[in-house]
Amino acid sequence: MTSQQRVLDILVEAVDTLTDDFDLIEFLHRLSLRCVELLDVDAVGLMIVDQHDELQLIAASDEKTHLLELFALQHAQGPCVRCYHSGQAQLNISLTTSAATAGFGPFAARARKAGFTTTHALPMKLRHQVVGAVNLFSTKINRLSASDIQIGQALADLATIAILQQRTIEHSHTEKAQLQSALSSRVVIEQAKGILSERQGLGLDETFDSMRAYARPRHLRLTELAQQVIDNTFEGNIAPAEIPERP
Repeated sequence: MTSQQRVLDILVEAVDTLTDDFDLIEFLHRLSLRCVELLDVDAVGLMIVDQHDELQLIAASDEKTHLLELFALQHAQGPCVRCYHSGQAQLNISLTTSAATAGFGPFAARARKAGFTTTHALPMKLRHQVVGAVNLFSTKINRLSASDIQIGQALADLATIAILQQRTIEHSHTEKAQLQSALSSRVVIEQAKGILSERQGLGLDETFDSMRAYARPRHLRLTELAQQVIDNTFEGNIAPAEIPERP
């Protein structure tokens, strides 16, 4: 099988996996393994930014990379961190020269100790939104070719799409849950209004105003008050006198 065919097969595999119920962690782990396979590197780690705008390791091709990425993140150093903040690829960094690793602190020494001599970082971004970076490590001194950089960036873009899709799905589910909760709350309130309206001989608007006037100073949610009325556990007195004057 040619390398071009293998790249196409992996891209098709990745796209087929991007369904609304896919496992994001498994997908990103598989993508890190595919990077190792296609790019002639020995290890890969993916870091994404969390809700606090801090980079976190989310997937790695092996435990050695895992430990290295955690170290780089802990000290806010290394090409992956620099790549995320700049949004630009960091390529062909020799870990054996002090000039190439200037500003990385102890990162280079820790990487060499793990057996790596060259590293690269590719941004995970969509247009101007950067969500993380892909770190590539090699145990031999090598340079990524132009085609390797294109393939690596394509895989990084796939990871970005997967992450953003997952966030969109989660946001959508949250919105739907919030809407459903609001609708359910409204049903409970309407039921309580009907009970109180019949009990006190008030119109529905007046009953709702009286419920609001009772609940507000007592820091009681309308839904909670309504549920107490429905459950017949409400022990207070919602009287017409509590109804505010309408403008």
